[in-house]
Amino acid sequence: MMKQWPLDTALSFDPIFGEPNRDGNQGYEILPDGRVTMRIIAPNAKEVLVDQFGKTQAFEKKEDGYWEGTFDLGRGFQYFFLKIDGADVLNPYLPIGYGCCRPMNFMDIPVEDITWDDLTDIPHGAVARHYVKSSVTGKHEICLVYTPPKYDPNTKYPVLYLQHGYGENEIGWTFQGHVGRIADQLLDKGEMKEMIIVMCCGMTQLMEPSEKPPMMRMPFIDVLLKDIIPYIEGHYNVLTDKWNRAMAGLSMGSFQTSITTLSNPDLFGYAGLFSGFLRAPWGNMPEPHLAILDDAEKFKATYKVFYRAMGTEDQFFNSFDSDDKFLEGKNLNMIRNTFPGGHDWTVWRRCIHEFLPLIFR
Repeated sequence: MMKQWPLDTALSFDPIFGEPNRDGNQGYEILPDGRVTMRIIAPNAKEVLVDQFGKTQAFEKKEDGYWEGTFDLGRGFQYFFLKIDGADVLNPYLPIGYGCCRPMNFMDIPVEDITWDDLTDIPHGAVARHYVKSSVTGKHEICLVYTPPKYDPNTKYPVLYLQHGYGENEIGWTFQGHVGRIADQLLDKGEMKEMIIVMCCGMTQLMEPSEKPPMMRMPFIDVLLKDIIPYIEGHYNVLTDKWNRAMAGLSMGSFQTSITTLSNPDLFGYAGLFSGFLRAPWGNMPEPHLAILDDAEKFKATYKVFYRAMGTEDQFFNSFDSDDKFLEGKNLNMIRNTFPGGHDWTVWRRCIHEFLPLIFR
């Protein structure tokens, strides 16, 4: 079997493939037709499955404790659970990311019409990690900051605050979303403005116990407004008016974006909701942030870009459709788009690719 170590799926660009006497011939291969062959060792197992959130496909047992299978997982970024005798197992010989509140194996299977997130021979930006002491949580919070290839600390830049979804963290947009690569290519083609992109952990937890689920507590919004934005503006040379500040997010991050931008019209001039919840999908939550939507002229004067996009096969499409009905007759200058796919990174990469050229123009 050919062992593959594409960038962003291994912890080293030049990995040692393992010691044959210890590790054996384990790994995976993405075939030209998009199917994936995987091979692992589990000598005492009775059953090995690939589980894509309830859709299972079985490995076949081979000699010497090997299990092997060729699977159609779909195109694009695909999380899966590897189940051995009913237990979830994280396999070190398959790509590892972070989602569903845990490290997970995944496959990133090429999509034919997407080449704008490849690593090509163009200038690339940098991503720095910062630890921010929070006045809200009482602990240090992490944010990642993308700076463009031609970053000049003497130049003032606009800022996009970009959020991940539920069960993910601050690495999502760089590691799984390829936002740095996408921005690099758009900048190289002159299709977007130079900007700083800030990515934070939106699963922020307060120290005291609470019976409310994380999405109902939303302490991250206070962390962003009280801690992250002042930190960025104190450590980077950035423009600080609303027309040079944007926020966007996917899934849970889209709802955080909706609340934050609509509640603070003096702070944000642009918003992006990817797989976007304008309102709480679970209901039974106060929604004072929606009041500005009843004044079309004020909304138009407040936001240069308010963008909503989602996958045509998204499991939450009924919520997005409900938001569409809620907006009917309000005559708001929102952008709404759909892309092929579900509630997944392949769609969110398309969203950020379309959104970045729209802002700070």
